[in-house]
Amino acid sequence: MTETSTRPPLRGIVGEARKGKIGVLIEEHFDMTEFRRFNELFPLHGYQVVYLSHLWGNPTLTFGSNPDNGWVEEHVVVETEIDSANPADYKGVIIIGAYASDRMRYQVAPRKGEPNQAPAVAFMRQVFATPPTKIGTICHSLWLLCADRALLEGRRVTCAHNIICDVENAGAEVVYGPEGTVDLVIDGHLITGKHPAVTDQFIATFLAEIEKVN
Repeated sequence: MTETSTRPPLRGIVGEARKGKIGVLIEEHFDMTEFRRFNELFPLHGYQVVYLSHLWGNPTLTFGSNPDNGWVEEHVVVETEIDSANPADYKGVIIIGAYASDRMRYQVAPRKGEPNQAPAVAFMRQVFATPPTKIGTICHSLWLLCADRALLEGRRVTCAHNIICDVENAGAEVVYGPEGTVDLVIDGHLITGKHPAVTDQFIATFLAEIEKVN
């Protein structure tokens, strides 16, 4: 059995919204590196981090990170239901990486010929239709957008090497460099990062895009 941290879980709203809010979609098995840096750097620059998820009728749910070091080190208590979230309330929306992004595209009763109706996928459709809200993904988190080809088709992106096939099958153009996929790609209001090692660079770029004078 995987061991877990004895530290109390983090509340799912971090920092003060002096400049606005950053919504982060999250579920069980989220990436620990991204989680820690989001909680440090966004509040440092004046943005409140609000974790969003489908709560299945509960007032809160607690999610744990990937057991990267053999045990679950980070937990977060999410209290913001994604079904009732308004994209216009956020300066940017980020999908956290790792297997959380796969779990978020689960739908209870899929029907042939109908687009994915998972709450997180439905929310992302709203976000894409709410410019100039910035959208960010890192590593595996494009998995969530792969659930609806309309969200990715024709977009230039980067991602982890092991989901390239999923992303390309969803109609996106993956950008390559000398060592596989490139670190970062900006395509309009969509900012994508390759893997957790570029999290700081991703955050800096995301902030710059939010604060860019139009």
